[in-house]
Amino acid sequence: MNKVSVYKIAFLAIICFISTAASAQMSESDAKAWVKNGEWRNGLTLNMYAGLNNAEFAKQYKANQAYWDKAFAFLRTTQLDTLSVGKHVIDGDNVFVTVSEGPTKDYDKTGWEAHRKYLDVHLMIRGKERIGVMNPTTATVNNPYDAAKDVANYDPATKGNYYVADPNTMLILFPLDSHRPSIHVDGYDTVKKLVVKIKVAD
Repeated sequence: MNKVSVYKIAFLAIICFISTAASAQMSESDAKAWVKNGEWRNGLTLNMYAGLNNAEFAKQYKANQAYWDKAFAFLRTTQLDTLSVGKHVIDGDNVFVTVSEGPTKDYDKTGWEAHRKYLDVHLMIRGKERIGVMNPTTATVNNPYDAAKDVANYDPATKGNYYVADPNTMLILFPLDSHRPSIHVDGYDTVKKLVVKIKVAD
């Protein structure tokens, strides 16, 4: 093979790589249209919370579609109110669910957390709670990232946007979505909720 052919092959490989990388990360507007189109739902009728990072969702879904499809199938086909408290495995360490039940907390008793290995899908099974969301890149770290627990904590005085979680609305939270869950909503002292943990795509 001559040098010209080698250069052509290398050039085409680079173009292919650039094209693939570009398609993996949609613009926010294109990703928003993709989310609204709902091809990812496969019959899932839950609402999506208003603060969703559409571009990151599109990227993660397309990179690990099998994980997401299994997670959404679980939410669609499972009688959620019958789930026991604890861990429920969907796909080994790739996709699993944790179910909790207990009282919500006053705002000043809650704190910010973020993960790196897993992203979260929060859904209330019974009741309502407020969940704060903020980008942790400029926040002050209270507890540095613990790889064993896959969590870092941030200054509770950090401001964020707040959303009400209910049984009809799921919140999908990525590594750059530090979150502050379990905040009390009037009339809902005790709640039951689940969090789907999905391994983050590189």
